[in-house]
Amino acid sequence: SRAQMSMLPRLRPRNFYDLVIEVAIVRPGPIQGDMVHPYLRRRRGEEKVNYPSAELEQVLGKTLGVPLFQEQAMKIAIVAAGFTPAEADGLRRAMATFRRFGEIHGFGERFINGMLERGYTRDFAERCFKQIEGFADYGFPESHAASFALLVYVSAWLKCHYPAAFAGALLNSQPMGFYAPAQIVRDTREHGVEVRPVDVNASDWDCTLEDAGGALRLGLRQIKGLAQRDAEALAAARGGGYPNIGTLWQRAGIGKAALKTLARADAYRSLGLNRRQALWAAGGFDKAPLPLFAGLDGAGARTEPRVVLPEMTLGAEVVEDYRALRLTLKRHPLALLRRDLEDDGFEPCRHLDSLAHGQCAKVAGLVTARQRPASAKGVIFLTLEDESGIANLIVWASVFERFRRATLRAMLLGIAGTVQREGMVIHVLAERLFDLTAQLSNLAGEAPRSHGMNAKRRLGLASRDFQ
Repeated sequence: SRAQMSMLPRLRPRNFYDLVIEVAIVRPGPIQGDMVHPYLRRRRGEEKVNYPSAELEQVLGKTLGVPLFQEQAMKIAIVAAGFTPAEADGLRRAMATFRRFGEIHGFGERFINGMLERGYTRDFAERCFKQIEGFADYGFPESHAASFALLVYVSAWLKCHYPAAFAGALLNSQPMGFYAPAQIVRDTREHGVEVRPVDVNASDWDCTLEDAGGALRLGLRQIKGLAQRDAEALAAARGGGYPNIGTLWQRAGIGKAALKTLARADAYRSLGLNRRQALWAAGGFDKAPLPLFAGLDGAGARTEPRVVLPEMTLGAEVVEDYRALRLTLKRHPLALLRRDLEDDGFEPCRHLDSLAHGQCAKVAGLVTARQRPASAKGVIFLTLEDESGIANLIVWASVFERFRRATLRAMLLGIAGTVQREGMVIHVLAERLFDLTAQLSNLAGEAPRSHGMNAKRRLGLASRDFQ
């Protein structure tokens, strides 16, 4: 998640138990219980670790004096507040049901008084209970965090050593997680993997590996509107390859609609046909081949008429890729719009790397993620992507109310704001937001209009096509 990516440069895990902490600390409980910043300061040596007693050092030693796990909360109740094991188990159940019943508040007086009787200060006792209340809002058991950390380690190892296989597995598991195929493919290519396009002579339903695992071939599953049964029939009948659309139509037995869907996805390049030529050719076939010609293997199939069609612009090709696949292996849309964006004062996202904390920034990109956590008090987190990278934005509730429409509906969003930098972690605090979706019309060679929704309707695009 974006929150975990922001935490990684701060925490910098060095061993497996650090991953356990990394998983557990990015949760509403620890955040609301004010555990995150004390832990990070102590980990960096900026704050001294003090344990009020030897008993608490035994409980909290692994987490530098900050309670991060439900098991620690129960142990604190026993060793510092005098709870019996049965009372501590009741506290555990209360933590699990807090959001529904608020039972944990009934333990507050007993907990604080127990710590006072054992010599702890009231301030420390109240802070301990406040942190325990935070666990009731999605805190993790240590065992749960350790199970997640194992998945984290395995996933990171696979991505590091087998990036093509890792990306293919993610694409074949869609829909899932935070990231759409376009973001997975972009990241994969940035890590040196060759990603090859969907093609009727090379693609199966799933994404596959080629050249001994060094390259990733996109699967037919990426094509919007293509039925899995048609894709599997195409792959099963391929044999040594299809020389033309007529042979494909006859062998695979798929209808005109599927042939045209493949054409819109630019999947006939190995047949020497571009998108427009393939659409023209596919339009000449019936719904399915007649049984009389089923065994002729192309001998009785009609050949595609050779017509001269105007070439599509690169921008139009990119738009059609997003329509058909929700991604492109050609140029990034923002690379094609860069001159217009620069004329309006928008810098590439990578420009943020050169700005200091507090400096003004103005960037634009496709909106790839919108998050509005229930625990964020109305704050919205946005991620923009351009040809140079990504920008992470924070939109405060007051700013959101002023720019609600752009925040929620723009496909292409521009923002002006202030850089917030903490080490390697960079956010932009948005102050103004601009819906630039109409500029996507330029990609298809159409004159832009003033309103982003007009561009969407005219291009036949929806926000999900760019996500």
